[in-house]
Amino acid sequence: MDAIFFDLDGTLTDPKPGITRSIQYALDKLGQQTIPTEDELTWCIGPPLRASFVKLLGEASADLAVSLYRERFSDIGLYENAVYAGVEDVLTALRQSGHRLFVATSKAHVFADRIIDHFDLRRHFERVFGSELDGTRADKSDLLAYALKTTAVESSHAVMIGDRSHDMIGARNNGIKGIGVLYGYGSAQELTAAGAYHLCATPSAILDCIS
Repeated sequence: MDAIFFDLDGTLTDPKPGITRSIQYALDKLGQQTIPTEDELTWCIGPPLRASFVKLLGEASADLAVSLYRERFSDIGLYENAVYAGVEDVLTALRQSGHRLFVATSKAHVFADRIIDHFDLRRHFERVFGSELDGTRADKSDLLAYALKTTAVESSHAVMIGDRSHDMIGARNNGIKGIGVLYGYGSAQELTAAGAYHLCATPSAILDCIS
């Protein structure tokens, strides 16, 4: 493969504390009487944020909830995060093998860039692709189409690595092979049903799936 697109949340880093606590913050600010626990909110890790708030609160409150979420996430939540053990070794090996590496995340790129820089991962990637704050390209299919066009990469020479169904669906919709990782927040059933070409239980297993 010439180009490898990596999801961020649940693939490169474990963002659970920052994302779930920032969702709890938004729900509390909106006066919700019952606030789900961090574990009960893990389904929100990966999909576009606004879509998760629509499921939690309904369409009418989703935009305000996103704004409240960002109040906490932009200063605190994005750093409540950790790179998965073994990820840096995998990135180094792939880069040294001549692959072009990119990040492709539904997260707003202004936050994704800060996270990549905070964890000193910038040297591995040519570019970080993310959504705009207004939600443009939050859908992984749209994001990958934009990334392919911008990088002039042929879809047949690319692979998408992620932990949730929308990563695999986005890859499939763009003619890209999708590799699912099982150490993140999606199940084997979810990833397989969405069209994952391979499943990797650990970061190091990714190397066995890349030709």
